[in-house]
Amino acid sequence: MPEGDTVWHTATILRDALVGKALTRCDIRVPKCATVDLTGQVVDEVISRGKHLFIRVGDASIHSHLKMDGSWKVNPVSKPSRAGHRIRIILEAGDIQAVGIDLGVLEVLAREHDMDAVAHLGPDLLGYDWDPRVAAANLAADPDRPLAAALLDQRVIAGVGNVYCNELCFVTGHLPTAPVSDVRDPLRMVQRARDMLWLNRSRWNRSTTGDTRHGRELWVYGRAGQACRRCGTLIESDSRGDRVTFWCPVCQS
Repeated sequence: MPEGDTVWHTATILRDALVGKALTRCDIRVPKCATVDLTGQVVDEVISRGKHLFIRVGDASIHSHLKMDGSWKVNPVSKPSRAGHRIRIILEAGDIQAVGIDLGVLEVLAREHDMDAVAHLGPDLLGYDWDPRVAAANLAADPDRPLAAALLDQRVIAGVGNVYCNELCFVTGHLPTAPVSDVRDPLRMVQRARDMLWLNRSRWNRSTTGDTRHGRELWVYGRAGQACRRCGTLIESDSRGDRVTFWCPVCQS
């Protein structure tokens, strides 16, 4: 599931593949941008902001959001993607091809104003301008709000998705449904969130337990009916809301 660490890692791969190179192909397959052709323009930057990604090319900025199922893949032109109708954009620079697949958002913005698209976001957990005190204040601003809802609100902090939300609630000992007011130290919580993403930013096999072996990476997420790694109690889940929640009824009581 794409979260802030996934987008950061994706930006790094695209940066290594494209920055400093002129595009030899630009094929955008969404109606509102289908006539945009940036061929010949040089890719200057690739940056991430929360779950958003920007590829800055000349005076333009290609803005994408992976949503639930999106991804970017980099391959040699000689081995093109087989994603077919799921491809939303193809960028080529010499012998390298970058393909955006099932992107939830794809648009081309004026580069000088591209950050307007993310001006509503809270502090970016993996951003150069990360400010834990602002993030903590944002989290504590609505004490009656359910904790999971606050953590998932990108206006509070940018980068947490459902996996990290559930894992963060577990490691801090709070139910996802508990009010924010139960968190005695909001600063510690947002710093823990940042630590989780920071440690996983350069790999795909995300781990919050410190164990990257298959099946041992996470504490509670996706483990309904399995034994809690701490106390042995069966993990519970609830899928009635917009997001599935997972928790240990003992460790998070």
